[in-house]
Amino acid sequence: MTASPKAEVPLWNIANILTMVRCAMVPLLVVLAILYPDTVGGRILIAAVFVIAMITDFVDGHLARSRNLITDFGKIMDPIADKAMTGAALVMLSVWEYVPWWMTILILVREFGITIMRFTILKYGALPANMAGKAKTMVQSIAITFCLLPFELWWSPARWIGLALVLLAVILTVWSGLVNLKDGLRLRREALAEGAGPA
Repeated sequence: MTASPKAEVPLWNIANILTMVRCAMVPLLVVLAILYPDTVGGRILIAAVFVIAMITDFVDGHLARSRNLITDFGKIMDPIADKAMTGAALVMLSVWEYVPWWMTILILVREFGITIMRFTILKYGALPANMAGKAKTMVQSIAITFCLLPFELWWSPARWIGLALVLLAVILTVWSGLVNLKDGLRLRREALAEGAGPA
């Protein structure tokens, strides 16, 4: 008896739709950050956009796994949407002269560099998530949310707390990047040793 063919996952499923919504929120955040950098209401709105985007990241990943809605489109667009939102928020914080540009550039180089590496080693296998990456993502999200909120408009020393959080995020970002690089090189080396590499 032959097994029934696996049902094809539709491209426009709820997980992919949430990913595209997150992509659309990137220019929204940038526009709001340009228009309302120094107002309490505007800053709360900007932070809300960022937090909602981060929530959709968690939700679409959970839905894709729990409902078997994983697609090649989602595998490509989900990390791009994540990095675009994080990058846009950090760039605007640097435009505001809140976060130093060197911190933003260091985080972005790591994020996009590791994303490109993940794609280039897919032929050897998928690089699994690790605790270093999860810790980095959590601290980045907390740091960016804190800086987007108007705490320093109420209490100027709050800016130093925000910078300390971003510095911690930078340290974890670099550390997790080195961990991922090591894991990626090991994955490639093991795949080639087992003859799983390209002919």
